Amino acid sequence: MSDLLTYAYAVVRNAEGLRETTAPLRGVADSPVSLLTASGDDQLGLVVSHVPGQDFQEDALKQHLEDLEWLEAVARAHHGVIEALGERTTVLPLRLATVYLDDNRAREVLEAGRTMFAERLARLSEHVEWGVKIYVEPSAAPAVPAADLTPGRAYLRSRRQQQSVRDTVYQAAQKAAERVEAAGRKHASDRVRHRVQQGLLADAAGAVGENVVNDAYLVPLKRCDDFLADVAHAADGLDGVRVEATGPWAPYSFAMPLDESGGAAAAEGAPP
Repeated sequence: MSDLLTYAYAVVRNAEGLRETTAPLRGVADSPVSLLTASGDDQLGLVVSHVPGQDFQEDALKQHLEDLEWLEAVARAHHGVIEALGERTTVLPLRLATVYLDDNRAREVLEAGRTMFAERLARLSEHVEWGVKIYVEPSAAPAVPAADLTPGRAYLRSRRQQQSVRDTVYQAAQKAAERVEAAGRKHASDRVRHRVQQGLLADAAGAVGENVVNDAYLVPLKRCDDFLADVAHAADGLDGVRVEATGPWAPYSFAMPLDESGGAAAAEGAPP
C-alpha cells in the first residue's frame, strides 16, 4: 500500500482554464492540487491532492477528528480549494476527509457516478448556499418594572417575569423563522435544516445568544439580493431575536457525498 492516499475535494464541471486554476493551489497538508477526469470524457473532473496515509487511514482519522486544531486546519484548506474552484466553475463539494487508496480508485468512482454527478451539477449551476441562523437573547427583551413588594414576593414575581419574557422571546423567534421560511419559498430552490449550534461548536463560532434555527438555502444567483433583503427584515419588531445570514458559500449542504461509492468520508464538509 502506498504511503500516500488520494484526497478528493469536489466534483466539478470542467471549464476552460480550470487546470490552470488548480495548478497553483495547495490543499490539505500543503499538497499540490490537481484535476482528474474520466476516461474518454473530460466534461467532469474530480479535484484531488495526495495526503499522508498515516493521518488519513481510518483509525488515525478517528483520533484526528477529536483534535479541533487539526480539524480546523484541514477544514480551512479544504474550503480554500473549493472556494477557488467555485470562482471558475460549478462545484459539487465533497465531505471533509473523503479519501481513496489512489488516483485510479478515485477515477473509478468518478466514472461510475458520471450521470448522477452531471445531473447534480446541472441543478447547482448558477446557485450558491446561504446559511441563516436565528438566535434568542431573552436578556435583550424589555422587562416589566417590579412593583413595591416584599423581598420574597419580589423574587417570585421576578422569576415569573423571567419565564414570561423567555416564552415571549421564543414565540418571537418562531415568527422570525416563519418569515425566513417564507423568503426561502419565494426566492430559494431548496432548504436543508441543520442541527442548532451548541457547546464547543457555538463557542468556536463566537455565537451570542442561543441558536434556535440553523438552516441552509440554495439560492439562484439572480435572487440573492431579494432573498437577503427579506431575511434582513425577519426580526423586525421582535425583541430579543437576532437573524444572521452567512455566505455565499459553495453548496455544501446540497451536495451528495461519495462514501457509499468507496470513499472514506468521515466528517461533514462545511465552511469554517
